[in-house]
Formats: sequence, structure tokens, C-alpha cells
Amino acid sequence: MSRKSKGINAERDLIHKFWAVNIPSIRVAGSGSIKYPVPDVLVGTPKNKLAIECKSTKSLYQYFTFEEVKQLIEFSHLFGATPYLGVKFNNKQWIFLKPENTPKSNLHFIIKSDKTYKKALIFDDLVKTLKESF
Repeated sequence: MSRKSKGINAERDLIHKFWAVNIPSIRVAGSGSIKYPVPDVLVGTPKNKLAIECKSTKSLYQYFTFEEVKQLIEFSHLFGATPYLGVKFNNKQWIFLKPENTPKSNLHFIIKSDKTYKKALIFDDLVKTLKESF
């Protein structure tokens, strides 16, 4: 399976997880390959919208380029959504961090699979936050 296919499958998995708890979501086809700043996944309730840049990896680290995060933040601002970076590490739950809570190096934003982030959310926490705003 190609890296692109693995990423698409992870995004679709996330969409199904949101719909399974009655929260509408869509995968944005073409994200990362068109000239406009669009996220991988959009999630929404009547009072709250999320824009998520997703990654799936076998590695212990996941990197997001500054450009990816800049575009996520730009889209989120224009759309009125809260931006999140979402990572699915192999055999672990999805983890979600706002860009401002994500560690960064000189080149990338970095999320480590073995690190507990104080402000990170797992899927159930994110759902709880969304449902409280219904």
C-alpha cells in the first residue's frame, strides 16, 4: 500500500469514527495538491467546526511542515474553524493537538508517539468537546 493510500485510508477511518457518534465530517479530496489552503478533514456541529490536518505513521515521530500548518491555520481562520493536527500512530489511538500546543523544531512541528502531551486530546475527548457545544 502506498503512503498516499495509507493516508487516505486513515482519513476515511477518522470520518467513519465521527459519523459513528453522529458528528458530521467530510474528507477534503485534493487537500495538499491544490493551490488553496484546505485541510484533510472537516468536522462540525451547529456551534463548532474543526479543520484537521491528518497523518498516519508507523514511525515513533510525525512531522508537519511549517507550510502545512500555516495553510491549516489560514483555512481555519477564513472558515471559522478550530485547527488541529491529528496523528494516528500504528496500534494506538488518534491524538489531536492544536498547532500552538505542538512542539516544533527549526524545520517542523513534531508529534511523538511515546510522549504524553498535556494539551493533547484523544478521539473521545475531541468528541466530548464537540458534543458539549451542541
